[in-house]
Amino acid sequence: MTPKKPIAVKAKTTVKPAPRAWQRMLSGRRLNLLDPSPMDIEIEDIAHGLARVARWNGQTKGPLAFNVAQHSVIVEDICSQLKPDWPPQWRLAALLHDAPEFVIGDMISPFKSALGSEYKDIEHGLTQAIHIRFGIKPVLPESVEKIIKRADRASAYYEAVQLAGFDHGEARKLFGTPRNMLPLTLDVWTADMSGQSYIMRFNALMDELK
Repeated sequence: MTPKKPIAVKAKTTVKPAPRAWQRMLSGRRLNLLDPSPMDIEIEDIAHGLARVARWNGQTKGPLAFNVAQHSVIVEDICSQLKPDWPPQWRLAALLHDAPEFVIGDMISPFKSALGSEYKDIEHGLTQAIHIRFGIKPVLPESVEKIIKRADRASAYYEAVQLAGFDHGEARKLFGTPRNMLPLTLDVWTADMSGQSYIMRFNALMDELK
């Protein structure tokens, strides 16, 4: 009698669940960082988060960290000086220019470059969702982007020389010389003051949009 061949038993494969891609906010929203929905974005979460994210990786002078919420209010102020006739939609875009950092943090430019396109894709997706949530065009006109970037670099210049230990020559080389704006003297705000100021500025701009 010919022995029967043993029946091959397939090994069970364990499918690992996909890593969690969402973060729970204090508002109760769960924001998927890889596929963000505008409906899961609240301005209170943005303001709260940005007020607790340190610029310059915390390498600034004084007892308080200079935070992204205060930086964002300053950038909107500078844009208003550079473009006094700007519509509130673009000024709101300036206030929200770093809004994705409320969930992905503020990474210095050299590290962003090292991370490459994946970081930029996540940042871009969050930016578009934030814009849609608050009635801004998902992709800003290039001329608007340029003004916001110019204001961003002007703020960075003053932050660098007043808070982050740069000399003026080094700061000018990296960020350019601020022009057509009032000189800026930085007084670092607390997280609570920064978050409240951010919300107040947001509400004022939204009222202008109505």
